[in-house]
Amino acid sequence: MNARKSYRYFDFVMASFVAVYLCSNLIGPAKAAQFDLPWLGQVTFGAGVLFFPISYIFGDILTEVYGYARARRVIWMGFAAMIFASFMAWVVVHLPPSPGWPHQQAYEVAFGSTWRIVAASLIAFFCGEFVNSFVLAKMKVWMAGRRLWMRTIGSTLFGEGVDSMLFYPLAFYGAGIIPDALLPKLMLSQFVVKVGVEVVFTPVTYRVVGWLKRVEHEDYYDRHTNFSPFALKV
Repeated sequence: MNARKSYRYFDFVMASFVAVYLCSNLIGPAKAAQFDLPWLGQVTFGAGVLFFPISYIFGDILTEVYGYARARRVIWMGFAAMIFASFMAWVVVHLPPSPGWPHQQAYEVAFGSTWRIVAASLIAFFCGEFVNSFVLAKMKVWMAGRRLWMRTIGSTLFGEGVDSMLFYPLAFYGAGIIPDALLPKLMLSQFVVKVGVEVVFTPVTYRVVGWLKRVEHEDYYDRHTNFSPFALKV
């Protein structure tokens, strides 16, 4: 890959990826939502699950158009941004509140995630995103660039599967917050919702990928890429 090649919209896709990831982790988890669905009854889930899969869609777009190596750098940027955001939230929550400010408890509920949940989120994100990007890049070479829908959905099945399998046990097993027996059900329901979002957005992904390939004059194939997640060279 030519490291000096510039792109018109790469920065926008990168910023969108990081913004969606941060918002879905900082805003969504504080609220439990519930719907009454036909045949399924009451379904309860963390509100962030509706938007978190969009970060995987941006990850698919990055890998499909710009290649695994550039997507890898963006994943690291999201990882670093989340570490900083978590540290900032911890500092702000623990600053002594003014005696006349009545919202400290609400602030702690919204932004006072425990270290265990933050660590679980970071580990699950790191592993899931790299699995997603790796699978998509490999499938693109194997399939000679055909059947984009199969690559995006297939990579999401692996990436979101790894994410869900890691996050819930690491964050909640044995913690007494969620009964351990309920964790497999939550993992399965969250996985289905996340993959479902990817499927629903597939037509949009097609349009965005096709447009970016035309305007960027890029359609990268990772035939000779170093797939180590720790090699930041492009």
